[in-house]
Amino acid sequence: SIKMDLLHSNGVLIIQHLQRDYRAYQDFLNFMSHVGDPRNIFSIYFPLWFQLNQVVGTKMIWVAVIGDWFNLIFKWILFGHRPYWWVQETMIYPNQSSPCLEQFPITCETGPGSPSGHAMGSSCVWYVMVTAALSYTVRWKDKSAVTLHRLTWSFLWSIFWIIQISVCISRVFIATHFPHQVILGVFAGILVAAAFEHTPAIQTASLRMYIKTNLFLFIFALGFYLVLKLLDIDLLWSVPKAKKWCANPDWINIDTTPFAGLVRNLGALFGLGLGINSEMFITSCKGKNSCKISFRILCIAASLATLQLYNFIKIPTHTEYLFYIFSFCKSAAMPLTVVALVPYCVHSLMRTTEKKLN
Repeated sequence: SIKMDLLHSNGVLIIQHLQRDYRAYQDFLNFMSHVGDPRNIFSIYFPLWFQLNQVVGTKMIWVAVIGDWFNLIFKWILFGHRPYWWVQETMIYPNQSSPCLEQFPITCETGPGSPSGHAMGSSCVWYVMVTAALSYTVRWKDKSAVTLHRLTWSFLWSIFWIIQISVCISRVFIATHFPHQVILGVFAGILVAAAFEHTPAIQTASLRMYIKTNLFLFIFALGFYLVLKLLDIDLLWSVPKAKKWCANPDWINIDTTPFAGLVRNLGALFGLGLGINSEMFITSCKGKNSCKISFRILCIAASLATLQLYNFIKIPTHTEYLFYIFSFCKSAAMPLTVVALVPYCVHSLMRTTEKKLN
C-alpha cells in the first residue's frame, strides 16, 4: 500500500507537470484522447479495413472485443484508482493540502483506472493495422524490395509508438489515468493482439460460435461480478467515487461504466457474426463485384457515412437496463451495416447500373 501510494503521488506530480507546462498542447492532447477511444474501432478503423481486407477487419473486431473484455476483468482485479478522485481521498498529503488537478469534460470516467482501456484498445487495433500493412511488403523478394520493406517496417512502427505515447500522455494530462496504468494498458493490448496472430479459426467461425463466445464472455463477467458481490466486494465501487469527485455532474456518462463497455462490445461481436454469416454478405462480398476497386471504395464511403448517422441516435439513460438493451442493439447494427447491408446495397446498385448499360 505504501509503494502504491508512492507510485500514485509520483504520478500526480507528472500530471501537474503536464497540466502546467503543456497547456499550449491541450487541444491536441484532448484530440489524441479521442483517437484512443475504443469506440473509434467500430465506427472508423473497422469500416476502412474490412472493405480493404476482410481477414484484417474480422481480426480487428475480435481483438478489440476480447481485449476490452480482458481490460474489464483486469480493472476489477486490480482496483486501480483514478487521479482525479485519488487526490481527494488519500491521506498521504499533510494538513489536507491535496494537489489541485484540473478536470476536463472527458476526465470523469466511472470505471476503475488500471489498466487504461484507451491505451489498451489503441495498441490492440494499431498493432493489427501495422502488422497487416507489413504483411504485404514481407513477401517481396528482390534486394530493393527488401530494403523498402525495412524502411516501411521502421516507419510504421515509429508511427505506432508515436500514437501510443501521444494517447498515453493525453490520458495522463486529463487526470483520468496514472502513468503506470497507461503503460500497462499499452503492453496488455499488444499481447492480446499478438495472440490473435495465431488464431485463424476466427475467420471461419459460424454464427453459433459467435453466439457461444458472446455467452461465455457475458456469463463469465457477470458470474465474476456476482461471486465477488456475495463476498461483499463491490466491483462498482468506482462509480460513486466518480460521481462524488467529478467537477461537473454533466460530465458523468453511463456509457463509461464497466457493464456499458461489456454490452457494447458483445453487441459488436454479435453483429459481426450475424453479418458474415448472412446471405447478403455472401451475395455481395463473395460475388464478382467484390474484387472491383470501385465496389470497395463505394462500400468504404457509404459505410463511414452511414455509421456517422448512428451518432444521432440517442439512447435513453433514465433506465439502466433499457440503456444496456438499446446499446447492445445499436452496437450490433454497426458491424452488420458494414459487413452486410451496405455491401449488398452497393452490389445491387452496381448490378442495376450494369444491366442498364447492357
